[in-house]
Amino acid sequence: MSSGPAPYVPRNILITGAAGFIASHVTNRLVKNHPDYRIVALDKLDYCSNVKNLGPSRSSSNFKFVKGDIVCADLVNHLLVAEDIDTIMHFAAQTHVDNSFGNSFEFTNNNIYGTHVLLEACKVTKRIKRFIHVSTDEVYGETDLDTDIGNPEASQLLPTNPYSATKAGAEMLVMAYHRSYGLPTITTRGNNVYGPNQFPEKLIPNYLYCEDVAEAFEVVLHKGVIGHVYNIGTKKERSVLDVAEDICKLFRLDSKQAINFVHDRPFNDKRYFLDDQKLKKLGWEERTPWEEGLRRTMEWYTKNPGWWGDVSAALHPHPRISMIAFPNDDQCFLQYGCDKDCSPASKSSGLKFLIYGRTGWIGGLLGKLCKDGGIEFEYGKGRLQDRKTLMEDIRRVQPTHVFNAAGVTGRPNVDWCESHKVETIRTNVVGTLTLADVCKEQGLLMMNFATGCIFEYDEEHPEGSGVGFKEEDKPNFIGSFYSKTKAMVEELLREYENVCTLRVRMPISSDLSNPRNFITKIARYNKVVNIPNSMTVLDELLPISIEMAKRNCRGIWNFTNPGVVSHNEILEMYRDYIDPGFEWVNFNLEEQAKVIVAPRSNNELDASKLKKEFPELLSIKESIIKYVFEPNKKS
Repeated sequence: MSSGPAPYVPRNILITGAAGFIASHVTNRLVKNHPDYRIVALDKLDYCSNVKNLGPSRSSSNFKFVKGDIVCADLVNHLLVAEDIDTIMHFAAQTHVDNSFGNSFEFTNNNIYGTHVLLEACKVTKRIKRFIHVSTDEVYGETDLDTDIGNPEASQLLPTNPYSATKAGAEMLVMAYHRSYGLPTITTRGNNVYGPNQFPEKLIPNYLYCEDVAEAFEVVLHKGVIGHVYNIGTKKERSVLDVAEDICKLFRLDSKQAINFVHDRPFNDKRYFLDDQKLKKLGWEERTPWEEGLRRTMEWYTKNPGWWGDVSAALHPHPRISMIAFPNDDQCFLQYGCDKDCSPASKSSGLKFLIYGRTGWIGGLLGKLCKDGGIEFEYGKGRLQDRKTLMEDIRRVQPTHVFNAAGVTGRPNVDWCESHKVETIRTNVVGTLTLADVCKEQGLLMMNFATGCIFEYDEEHPEGSGVGFKEEDKPNFIGSFYSKTKAMVEELLREYENVCTLRVRMPISSDLSNPRNFITKIARYNKVVNIPNSMTVLDELLPISIEMAKRNCRGIWNFTNPGVVSHNEILEMYRDYIDPGFEWVNFNLEEQAKVIVAPRSNNELDASKLKKEFPELLSIKESIIKYVFEPNKKS
């Protein structure tokens, strides 16, 4: 009788996201149980990962930690070759569903693009014998509440939220690389996991203890069949309320008094139920009783209250990444001359920028400009309103300049701010002032990206007159709460001589696929108003902002191209350069007011101060043609 194929034996394993919750347990287990395996742990140390999770492994001779991001193709390719990697266990991902509703692009970048980078590196280097892709039960979508049959691995994928959609997308890439290039892949889809070391932001039914799950991955690593999918599940289901009541019992609390109910997220699957027989046939089974696992978990959190630092924001019903403090990672280091954002180690220019607003449009573009220009930079990890974390950032980075491109603008537009006033104040006013004050204490120049949407045409500055608002003029537009907060903070920042305020208006870039791009916005509207406005072409002006930092510019600057351009003029150029068949319909301000919550600012800013400092600055129409429409022109 055949005993089946011999277990797979790896030599050098790359584990991505290794400082995260589940991956750290897998890493520590493999390092301990298999001293003849060499484990290379890769992690960019995002908010929900912590190098302390790898404490049991760090002194082991068969363990190596590399701080870096999987989206950095050069780093990934280098690691596969330099470390002679033959096996990859790919855990790295953004995983918190709540965050995906407000920051879905970050999930696409990490979960899909990051996976694609890894797969392509495997294809190019041709040395990987086993690629284990870690997915989630959420790709199946919601399980019928009445069924007793769990989803088998062959079930249709029906993701219902941005997070699970990105994980399903990543799975499709994994499957395609297996079929097209013969990449030896295995995919796992697991129920939710609990236990020590987890960032305290999640609580969802179906629970597996972390050590049991680590054992499951050990089994899949050695006995899994190439090209197959394995569910890692449990039949012991519990509701969120069941879990909350069990926790209350452990702490001897009255659950009726201790438990508060909150609003649900925009959409929430009620149940994930898996058929795990396939994995059990490989020899795995769940070992830890719920009561025992929960007790161990509570004991760990009780003994390690400072493991994650200040987690108060994560304890909100629906936390957002931008409101979460990051762990201190001073003990970590970066190898191979590639920082966490894929900036190559540059020849020293004497400059080092600390940039806030990593996930924002302008913040992301600033990082790219620095990378392309050989300027050393890092993104801030602290919350703007948290003085302590800002101080930690400055101590860690030791910057020469600070750029603030963070702020609440509202999604999909500023109408969001009308119903989220406290959140808007917290970031736009409190956060910006806190950062300015910290920079003043440290003797640092802060380049602050503000807005020119704090003015509206009036008798002294009538539409079409060519008379624009100057830097010293007081804001006169209070139509939206967003503009109120920006005008308020600008006035207060006048007292900080270490701040350079850049008034951006209706930003435009050559990336016509970006939904924040003003041209992209109006090209997608059913109807548009036709009013001349000052605007900012980022392709031309963001490099100028870096030059202004070098020149130690301070005070308030109208950060727009000279002159104005109307909506119709832009759309005419769009039609002429991009889409000859494009058509649009105009409506007036009264009609517009019926479909928006808050009025919009329309004005002309006087850019003569900026033009004097940078005589080569193009007018708005010239700049749009040169930087946007000519590069995108359809032949």
